[in-house]
Amino acid sequence: MTSRNARFQQWQALLTNRTKRQRSGEFVVQGVRPITLALQHGWQIRALLYDSDQHLSAWARGVLDTVDTTTVAVSGALMHELGGKADSTPEILAVVAMPVDDLARIVSSPAMFAVVFDRPTSPGNIGTLVRSADAFGASGVIVTGHAADPYDPKAVRASTGSLFSIPVVRAASPRPVLDWVAAVCAEGIDLRLVATDENARRDAADYDFSGPTLILVGNETTGLSSAWRDACDVTIRIPITGAASSLNAATAASIILYEAARQRRT
Repeated sequence: MTSRNARFQQWQALLTNRTKRQRSGEFVVQGVRPITLALQHGWQIRALLYDSDQHLSAWARGVLDTVDTTTVAVSGALMHELGGKADSTPEILAVVAMPVDDLARIVSSPAMFAVVFDRPTSPGNIGTLVRSADAFGASGVIVTGHAADPYDPKAVRASTGSLFSIPVVRAASPRPVLDWVAAVCAEGIDLRLVATDENARRDAADYDFSGPTLILVGNETTGLSSAWRDACDVTIRIPITGAASSLNAATAASIILYEAARQRRT
């Protein structure tokens, strides 16, 4: 492919247009580690695009030789446009199918702990939280409400491939998540909803995370919605000092996830 034809424009739209991603049910993945993890975890690869103007690495040739999917040779100039970086051109890009937004993808068990990110506005924050959730052994991440897209290129890059390692599920509102929580509890799993709030009285370190837990993290500006505040079982805070008035939402979630993982290890 050497021209910006209809197919190229479709791929370009997947990088910039959330509605187009949702309608087609696919997104473009950039980077060696994210593509490798997508393959390792069995995600459906609908197409592989490769740079026809450069000598491919052994990794790139191996991917093209082993993945049974459509492959398209694309000129270096067009690959550069799709790559998203001013100073480099990717060897390979993958067009990957989105999984169904089904909360059943998050396996329920007495050892489960997952995270709800309520109405995040930053794709980068979603990706960072997903990366931390993966690193600290969370069962999954749920993104609720009118939120940024977990399949936005910025979110995928920020997750450094963790998007493909743990379930990330979108829900339009708290209601379907609360129905899922009720179903989990009906299985005999006492899943507790723990909300983060800078005005809470209990410190995170004083809460027992050893049981099944759903951590609730709010919007970067306004915090948790009233529906989540009403539904939570307990509210915790991260004590901070200095001139900072608050923590970045993804940073706060990472600290809570670390504390939960620390307690579970000991």
